[in-house]
Amino acid sequence: MFDPIFDAVGWLIAWIYSWSNDYSIAIGMMAVVVMLVITPLTLKSTRGMLEMQRLQPELRRLQIEHKGDRQGLNEAMMKLYQEHKVNPLASCLPLLAQMPVFILMFRLLTGLTYRPSPDAGFAPKHLAESSELYQSLVGRDEMRSIGLDLAVTPITVMRDNFARGLVYAGLVAALALLYFVQQRMVASRTVSPTMSASQQKIMQYLPVVFAVFQVILPTGLIVYYFVQAAVRIGQQAYITKRFYGGDDSIGRQAQQASAKARELKDDDTKKAKKQEKSGKTDEFTSKRVTPPKNKPTTQITPPTPGAKSPPKRPKPPQR
Repeated sequence: MFDPIFDAVGWLIAWIYSWSNDYSIAIGMMAVVVMLVITPLTLKSTRGMLEMQRLQPELRRLQIEHKGDRQGLNEAMMKLYQEHKVNPLASCLPLLAQMPVFILMFRLLTGLTYRPSPDAGFAPKHLAESSELYQSLVGRDEMRSIGLDLAVTPITVMRDNFARGLVYAGLVAALALLYFVQQRMVASRTVSPTMSASQQKIMQYLPVVFAVFQVILPTGLIVYYFVQAAVRIGQQAYITKRFYGGDDSIGRQAQQASAKARELKDDDTKKAKKQEKSGKTDEFTSKRVTPPKNKPTTQITPPTPGAKSPPKRPKPPQR
């Protein structure tokens, strides 16, 4: 069903290889093309996300006002979005677009080095048999470029020859570094009212963990992600300049609104705790069972056996 799409992308990478004669250049240029296609969606989603952040104080007030009323809160939020012409799903567009692109490129790049059997040579998929890329790969057992075999996984090379696998591991480490720099650029300009400091740290290092798992993927895919990450860093620098350039920019307004929303959240949390504490004090009043300190107490001394009781006072005569 989707073979025409794979064949079209295969034709593009074959065309790039026809004038470059290098697998890494062909794969890297495919990453650049994909990023150029996704960039307009990324810019649109970034603006939508910033518009959502500018509404954070209003959303926080609505949450406080409609606490315990889910339906009323949803209606108020939808009305707020309509008034400001904000689409809450706009920030999801790049994520939705990247998933099919990931599946497409994964299947295409792994199809270049497809083997009908473990001992057989390559039988590339989604390429015209007359293309130079197909002719350079068919029947081969390696896909060499930049001194690396792009058909193998780093973990396999390190398992067979650890010293030789260090080069492949270095490529994965460089990819993790690019992911870290990219995430730091995003985190430096984003203030989330609902995310704690520890959660923000986790979000910064999560892409690095994702990069480590690349050791089980073909090296050709790592080259693809490496170039894509480098382009994305340039993309993030452009986003910072475009949306956060001045004091009155939409990015600065979103940062101030997020900080205000965080203050409202903290004030609401303190107020709730104070009410809860005062409610418990009123409900559970302590009853003193021991006499207070530094206060004289009246003791009743029992009568001594054999002692005479004091005479009773005579009653006054009745008139």
